[in-house]
Amino acid sequence: MTMTMKMKTTEVDTASSCGDSNGFEFHYICTISWFNRFGSSIVAKRHKARLVCDGRSQQVGIDCDETFSPVVKPATIRTVLSIVLARNWEVSQLDVKNAFLHGHLSETVFMHQPPGFRHSSFPNHVCRLKKSLYGLKQAPRAWYQRFTDFVTTLGFRHSTSDHSLFIYRKGPDTAYLLLYVDDIILTTSSRALKQYLMSRLSSEFAMKDLGPLSYFLGISVKRSSNGMFLSQHQYALDILSRAKMSACNPVQTPVDTAGKLSAHDGDLFHDPTTYRSLAGALQYLTFTRPDISYAVQQVCMHMHAPRQSHFDALKRILRYVKGTISMGLFLKRSSLASLVAYTDADWAGCPDTRRSTSGYCVFLGDNLLSWSSKRQTTLSRSSAEAEYRGVANVVAVICWLRNLLLELFCPPMHASIVYCDNVSAIYMTGNPIQHQRTKHIEIDIHFVREHVKRGHVRVLHVPSRYQLADIFTKGLPRILFNDFRSSLSIRDPPP
Repeated sequence: MTMTMKMKTTEVDTASSCGDSNGFEFHYICTISWFNRFGSSIVAKRHKARLVCDGRSQQVGIDCDETFSPVVKPATIRTVLSIVLARNWEVSQLDVKNAFLHGHLSETVFMHQPPGFRHSSFPNHVCRLKKSLYGLKQAPRAWYQRFTDFVTTLGFRHSTSDHSLFIYRKGPDTAYLLLYVDDIILTTSSRALKQYLMSRLSSEFAMKDLGPLSYFLGISVKRSSNGMFLSQHQYALDILSRAKMSACNPVQTPVDTAGKLSAHDGDLFHDPTTYRSLAGALQYLTFTRPDISYAVQQVCMHMHAPRQSHFDALKRILRYVKGTISMGLFLKRSSLASLVAYTDADWAGCPDTRRSTSGYCVFLGDNLLSWSSKRQTTLSRSSAEAEYRGVANVVAVICWLRNLLLELFCPPMHASIVYCDNVSAIYMTGNPIQHQRTKHIEIDIHFVREHVKRGHVRVLHVPSRYQLADIFTKGLPRILFNDFRSSLSIRDPPP
């Protein structure tokens, strides 16, 4: 006789609230899961309750102050991972249970007694919160401060370049800790140091070691003997599903070589909410797909009033993603000796404002750390001026990266190289005489010249055929686009 086990898992969320126009609205959420075994009895498997609040009625300056919680910068993550690969360190991911409940409140916050738990003798009394709850506006900030105060006692110190990076250095032992709200990455120079830090962290917080880094912030991480592959494959599939383009026909490039999009082309798109949702989702996909940065930047400039031509351009990006769904960013085991950058600008490319689009990419050894595709905020009167503004932008990024590497005890050994394909812009970095041609960009001029004079940066010429930053400023032919994409280490996953 064969018996069949029927498993059924159901989650029932029940919520009731209390509150008034002058206070918070708090919800008591109860989650129940059960299963039906042999079709006969229902047995409770999990009964979990949490008191949360709706902080929409909070007012800054009255019951909350700072609400922003610092999060680690993407370039910082890629820099630390490059160091991990070069030194062959282990990198682990940690999970903090109920992280926001660990925060201490510095503000005075009152709440109503939750329904079902009112004190029979004092039904009209309110509770004063000492610790944060999920739903409070300051909960992320309170957790960040609580975590920071504790790891500082362990010997960690804040990075001045990125406040969500914590650095530990004691003799030969080194550790880096990255915090993104309640997601934590920890890498140490030795296994004994990792065990020590984990034991201390676990004694203070309910924390679990999830093992080697494999999935972080929606990014899949696969480590091999010669590098690390970062991919958002599942996230890209979700975007295509949301757009109902899972079965669309792929294209070879994300944007054509025609002129840039205008704010007045075609009729207004009938569903701007969908357009904004998909454009915002594609922005996060550029975390591991710099090859679509320029195309995404173009469609994001028109989110205030999208038109049909803009949506057609957005669909082309999705069709390109469909054809390259498995691609991601590959970080190699590479030297950490030097920073190399490429910068370019498409002068007066915007058909509406005639502002230029500038782009850059920065490499540490063979690894791509930072990139950007952005329309310049001011109008440039010449191509040299547009190019020079791009040089100034990338020099500022290089200065930040050099300071970051110095704090990570991996200072660059040589001057950072900036490649530009405009001879006039290169000439201005060392010639202090051209007053009439350069006085309207004098701040950028002095900023770049100062770092060139100090020997931190060298600006050199590169032929346009090898200008990798072109991929961030304009649409390129397929063969050239594929060549630049490969140079950026965007590839299929290793076998």
